[in-house]
Amino acid sequence: MNSTDLALYTATANVSARVVIRRYSTSFGWASRLLPGSVRDHIARIYALVRIADELVDGPAEAAGVDREARAAMLDDLEAETERGLRLGFSTNLVVHAFAVTARAHGIGMDLCGPFFASMRRDIEAGVFDEAQLDEYIHGSAEVVGLMCLAVFEAGVVRDESERERLQEGARRLGAAFQKVNFLRDFAGDHDELGRTYLPAAAPAGPAPTLSEASKSEAVASIREDLRVADASIPLLHPSCRPAVWAARAMFGELADRIDAAPASVLMTTRVRVPDPVKARILVRALAMKARR
Repeated sequence: MNSTDLALYTATANVSARVVIRRYSTSFGWASRLLPGSVRDHIARIYALVRIADELVDGPAEAAGVDREARAAMLDDLEAETERGLRLGFSTNLVVHAFAVTARAHGIGMDLCGPFFASMRRDIEAGVFDEAQLDEYIHGSAEVVGLMCLAVFEAGVVRDESERERLQEGARRLGAAFQKVNFLRDFAGDHDELGRTYLPAAAPAGPAPTLSEASKSEAVASIREDLRVADASIPLLHPSCRPAVWAARAMFGELADRIDAAPASVLMTTRVRVPDPVKARILVRALAMKARR
């Protein structure tokens, strides 16, 4: 394969990643469009790998008749292929190839990918999480993804140690906040369809989980603290990336507010969402931020 062939192959892989984010994500997809083109492509590649792993452990693979043992084996294969792609700079899996190109260019290694796949492996096992397991799961499923995105945002930027630590903590906490919002938003579906109960305070005593007002309030308070820490780091980001990160944070902050306002009994049966006009207003504000830059 000559360099022209490789460029065509990589371009095709990149298109595949863009299709994944466009088809699967509304809020995150729209926020990412506020990024500069090259940065946007790198984020799409990270999202695509995360999404196909998530789809493997969640509904589509099971709907295709793939049993739990086979899904676990396929996840092992995907992790091995990702490790090989990072090492070789090439994969026959287009999404893995696109991710590997981004990862190798930004110093993203198995120190971040390994915990991610460990959390995905935990998702294959239906059950209840205790507090320690939940912290480990959030780190692998969300915090490391925030750190991957930060590696892209910070490419070529010189930082002192203090700023670097603040940005890394902000990326971790923003990822954690997004994941905790998802736990509450998807509470009913996670239990009824996937057999999972992520929130220890909501662990079922019987066949059905009970989300109390106290446990919901505790989770929302944790989300707000994560967002507070993340907010302190967003102004440190490069101005070209700041509007997109702010937009994603604003959308999940709005979702957290709506979850906070909804009775716990509603969250047990209904998936709360942010109306499209509200999303549009957030994006307009983010576009104004970008224009001012």
